[in-house]
Amino acid sequence: MITVHHLDNSRSQRILWLLEELELPYEIRFYKRDPKTMLAPKSLRKVHPLGKAPIITDTESDVTLAESGAIIEYLVERYGNGRLQPERGTPEHVQFLYWLHYAEGSAMPPLLLKLVFGLLPTRVPFIIRPVASLIAGGVQSRIINPQLKLHMDFWEHALSQREWFTGKDFTAADIQMSFPLEAAASRAGALGGRPHVGAFLRRIHARPAYQRALIKGGAYAFASAGDAAG
Repeated sequence: MITVHHLDNSRSQRILWLLEELELPYEIRFYKRDPKTMLAPKSLRKVHPLGKAPIITDTESDVTLAESGAIIEYLVERYGNGRLQPERGTPEHVQFLYWLHYAEGSAMPPLLLKLVFGLLPTRVPFIIRPVASLIAGGVQSRIINPQLKLHMDFWEHALSQREWFTGKDFTAADIQMSFPLEAAASRAGALGGRPHVGAFLRRIHARPAYQRALIKGGAYAFASAGDAAG
């Protein structure tokens, strides 16, 4: 049996969605963020030393695995039976691998920096908040925001060429890419001028498996992110 150790409003929502697309049986163990730090609870470290969601355990193969990309590859390879990934050796499979790893390796870092520098002025002593706000604002406007624009324009161009990131067929790479796009739509502002990104978000949010994952996983802040874009 597969168990998903699911942290609210996190990347682990993608794993629930993938399991629903594969129509696999699974269990969920729920974890709540610390209301002050917004970090995962220390109890997750009992499952994996780093205590970061998502984590899955699979009793059938005695596996405990963290990292979204690794989990997605494992589940698709072991249980997919050819579903949700292009045939190996094809150009589409090369694109599949690229987007699967790009999502966390390149797309998420500037989004995380946007979040950190946005919170910075509220996490320092009151007396230095004006200075912290000035510094954080400068870093965002000069470094982070231009990088985010670069990535969002990259997504828009890719999705203007094809319906899904790897081509004409929906794959697990689209599931992996969902979180950066949803986070950008929520944290980095509206996706105005990027209609293909908005259309992609509407397509994934309308998928029955996505909706089933929401019902099972509980409230998810990004569930309608970007739906009004475009």
